[in-house]
Amino acid sequence: MTKPANLLSPDTSLLTGAPVNLSRRRFLLLSAGTTAGAFVLGFGLPVGGARAEGLSGTMKPGTRVPAFLEIRPDNSVHLQSPFVEGGQGIFTAMAQIVGEELDADPAGFIVENAPAGSDYKVMGNGMRITGGSMSVRMSYSTMRRLGALARQMMLQAAAERLVAPVGELTTEPGRVIHGPSGRSIPYGQLAERAMDLPVPDPESVTLKDPGQFRWIGKPLARLDVYEKSVGKAIFAIDCRAEGMLYAAVQHAPRLGLTVGNVRNEDAVRAMKGVHSVHRLPGAVAVVAERWWSAKRAAEALQVDWREPGPESDVRYMPADFSTAAFSDLLANTPGSGQEAENVGDVAGALKNAHTVVSATYRSQYVNHAQLEPPSALARFNPDGTLELWIPNQAPEMFQADIARRTGLDPSRIIIHSPLLGGFFGRHFIYNTATPYPQAIQLAKEVGRPIKLIWSREEEFLRDTLRPMAAVRFRGGLDANGLPVALEAVTVCEGPTEGISGHKDGKIDPSAVEGLAGKAYAIPNHRIAQIYVKNPVMLGYWRSVGNSMNDFLYEAFLDELADKGGQDPYQLRLHLLRGNQRLSTLLQSVVDLSGGWKRGPFTATDGTGRARGIAMASPFGTETAAIAEVSIENGQIRVHDVWQSIDPGSIVNPAIIEAQVNSAVALGLSEVLLEEAVYKNGQPVARNYDLYPILPSDRMARVHVRIIESGAKMGGIGEPGLPAVPPAVANAVSRLTGQRVRSMPLSRHTFES
Repeated sequence: MTKPANLLSPDTSLLTGAPVNLSRRRFLLLSAGTTAGAFVLGFGLPVGGARAEGLSGTMKPGTRVPAFLEIRPDNSVHLQSPFVEGGQGIFTAMAQIVGEELDADPAGFIVENAPAGSDYKVMGNGMRITGGSMSVRMSYSTMRRLGALARQMMLQAAAERLVAPVGELTTEPGRVIHGPSGRSIPYGQLAERAMDLPVPDPESVTLKDPGQFRWIGKPLARLDVYEKSVGKAIFAIDCRAEGMLYAAVQHAPRLGLTVGNVRNEDAVRAMKGVHSVHRLPGAVAVVAERWWSAKRAAEALQVDWREPGPESDVRYMPADFSTAAFSDLLANTPGSGQEAENVGDVAGALKNAHTVVSATYRSQYVNHAQLEPPSALARFNPDGTLELWIPNQAPEMFQADIARRTGLDPSRIIIHSPLLGGFFGRHFIYNTATPYPQAIQLAKEVGRPIKLIWSREEEFLRDTLRPMAAVRFRGGLDANGLPVALEAVTVCEGPTEGISGHKDGKIDPSAVEGLAGKAYAIPNHRIAQIYVKNPVMLGYWRSVGNSMNDFLYEAFLDELADKGGQDPYQLRLHLLRGNQRLSTLLQSVVDLSGGWKRGPFTATDGTGRARGIAMASPFGTETAAIAEVSIENGQIRVHDVWQSIDPGSIVNPAIIEAQVNSAVALGLSEVLLEEAVYKNGQPVARNYDLYPILPSDRMARVHVRIIESGAKMGGIGEPGLPAVPPAVANAVSRLTGQRVRSMPLSRHTFES
């Protein structure tokens, strides 16, 4: 991953009007695979006059074909993905989508993360982030059009070579066919001429009818698996630069503290391999020839930490903070909240209800706990550019933030986005919770490239957490036990306002997603939020607000069903009457599980079991899940999870099934085990020994059914999680007769 130290400067042969990643330009030019005559549709490469003319001016996103594609003489296709691969299969999906319209086998694609640049903002909302399960669903049409434009350029080049009208030409995978004569030319042989052709008008290309799809909708094998399996995949933690030094940090034990006296600084400087010691905001760093030397030295530092002054704008962690006390504070905070949703007359319906059910449910803090610890490699280049190799989910956001911090123009900041070793929302811009500002400061002070790695312990200390919440529910039932009113008031700080700041009178949508917007036909319902600021840094976690709020809502809905003498499956069907899509989905998961069997019942192995059911509607996709549980040594064992998922339409069913399995695993880990506990202002867990995640021997069997309803395409990476925790909790309540209103279930001991 080491790049040349001296980067090329822009020259008159480069395209204008768009940022140029100079390191990427030189890499392509010097790459052994790039030979004379290649159809180098590579961002920022010198081009002939025709193409430069065709690319001048403002273009629609995803139509500047040279930003994305490179077709080489050996017929290989190199695609720069706008979205970052972190194990979710996005490289494969992008190859399928582009390859479908280009008519090139996706299995032969070589895909890498694209650099920062406005060309890669291909999502329908004008953004470029890898998160919110938005990548495919918000770029699907744009990336198809990209492939179609490239195919049209191949046809035009072939028309010149064969002296035949474009209308007589067609394509088969990787080649252009002239039907009347039977002649054909591989794409690679057309590269030299195609390189100098202008990009066609986007309106001139017609996309395929789905009935003609060759690859979209098929379970193609993942493109990234082989290199990961043999250890060739490059993550940020693997990146190196010539002449670099390593750095490790010791953070303040509590957020907001500042560096005072370092009592043994001279002794640490004298340790073997140590280059220097540095003071950072809220941390002290050691730079050394090897990372292990830096880590040992950083841990040896004896720092007098100071309380922040009144002028500090950093979030502050009090010395007496505990999650147990904070959870109680949330649960007992009075007020009616700021309304996110208010339909009908909730107060009147509750007053006149035959039965009123009240309950407070709670969710816990959780860590990201991704496999790869955060790291950053920073290098100031002789030409004045700043180059960074950082795990990230939004290159342009990082580029803009670094420009703000350094004063450099964004065009002078080169962002490399290696593969992510797990992320789940961890790699966004979180003040005090990301290493790249520290790496930049150290590289500037030392004058050499710096590779900073946070140890696992430092990551657990500074990780952003999924918010904690307490939700006060009230439900009204009529004489038949059917819901006529539901009120949910969540007391929390949402992750978005935790990052960007709370705005009075405004609701953070991420705080109420999973509570608001439910499809159940409860005539009177009200959803509100009471804002309470957290002392920890908050962040996005897989499926965001849905990951906790669907547990809270769906478990309370089961509680209403029990109070009203209703079967929870039948009650959901009743509340979804008239909604054919969700009714079909709910019936589908019941069929998948072999029929609704709530229990309790005795399994063939003699264990007592029960099943729970739940639904969720996250990120444009509809899901329904059933979980079957028993009790083993006082703790819950989940044997099977059945999930039906309707994302509207799909690209790769194998990836969907893998993502549902992954989401189920994380959902089970959340509901059974995971919890970030704080005592005396510090996290109890600083590694996996005290922060247990779901072990393989507790993983359930997962059964997946994919439904293509034809609705607008939804997301995949996150939707499989939210219905799992409430399905498990509802099964536990049925099996034990004990209504559990908080996660994780490991807090409770159940009798078998």
